[in-house]
Amino acid sequence: MFSILNQWIGENQMLLTGIGISSLLLSIASLILLPWLVAQIPFDYFAHDRREPTKWKELHPLFRFTVLLLKNIVGFILLLAGVAMLVLPGQGLLSILMGLVLMDYPGKFRFERKIVSRPKLLQFINWLRRKQKQPPLVLEIPDK
Repeated sequence: MFSILNQWIGENQMLLTGIGISSLLLSIASLILLPWLVAQIPFDYFAHDRREPTKWKELHPLFRFTVLLLKNIVGFILLLAGVAMLVLPGQGLLSILMGLVLMDYPGKFRFERKIVSRPKLLQFINWLRRKQKQPPLVLEIPDK
C-alpha cells in the first residue's frame, strides 16, 4: 500500500508542489485581504430588515454591469478559495462569507444576516474590524 502511495507521490511531484504553493498563496492573500474587506462593510449593513437601494443604480448601465460582473467574479473566487481553505490552511469560513457578501443572488441579504448573527463569527468579524479601527457590526439599531 505504501509503495503505491510513494510511487504516486513521485509521479505527481509537480502537482503536489503546485497545490502546496497555491495553499501558501491563498493563506497569505486571506490574511491580507480579508481583514480589509471586512472593514469595508458598513457597520449597520445588517441592522435593517431590508437592504437599502444602492447608489450603483444611478450610474451608467455599462459601468454598473462591469462593476457587477467583476464583483461577482471576485466573490466566486473567494467562495471557491474558502471552500478549498476548509481543508487547506487559511481562513475558509471567512473567505466563504466574504465571497457570499460580494456576489449577487436571490435571498442574499437574509442568508448573510443569518450567518453573521452566529455569535462566534460576529465576535471574530468585530475583532477584525477593531484591528482596522472600524466600529463593530450591529445587527439591530437601538431605539432612541
